[in-house]
Amino acid sequence: MNAASITLLALAMSTDAFAAAIGKGSALMKPRWSEAVRTGLIFGVIEAITPLVGWALGYAAADYVESWDHWIAFVLLLVLGLRMVRGAFQHTDAPEISKPARHGFWLLVATGFATSIDAMAVGVGLAFLDVNITVVALSIGFATFAMVTLGVMVGRLLGHVTGRWAEAVGGLVLIAIGSLILYEHLSAV
Repeated sequence: MNAASITLLALAMSTDAFAAAIGKGSALMKPRWSEAVRTGLIFGVIEAITPLVGWALGYAAADYVESWDHWIAFVLLLVLGLRMVRGAFQHTDAPEISKPARHGFWLLVATGFATSIDAMAVGVGLAFLDVNITVVALSIGFATFAMVTLGVMVGRLLGHVTGRWAEAVGGLVLIAIGSLILYEHLSAV
């Protein structure tokens, strides 16, 4: 993977966390930058760890599936991308409730983990490719930190609409990266 692919992957992995952060920001009573940074750090750390866990699991199985690894990466990214696009257009109408000043730590951890499951699956797919997983994980973590911090503040202003479109674009980027991996492997044969 080249630097551009890693950057796009990191941004794509952070879009669902960005969408969740917009929701978190819109659910708070006028969130401050300190709350946005706190939320970004929690999400970013979790999002950096999960691809490492997925990579370790995939690496353990790499010798058994080496001849069709590109198909695994493609299918995982395709499914995750389609899931993100589908999720972006599912409507949830929650009743209006009073807004807290900040979210609890464990609520943010649970939300961060839920939005990072796709990064773990991507880590599994990356185990079958020649990639520096540390660079990828740090890139995903940093992008998530930045996007979530920004997302909380955007949520204060815009609400749920922007988050849906960001998640859809992220899903399309994942599908494109998976297609590029498959194309590069098949064209090299």
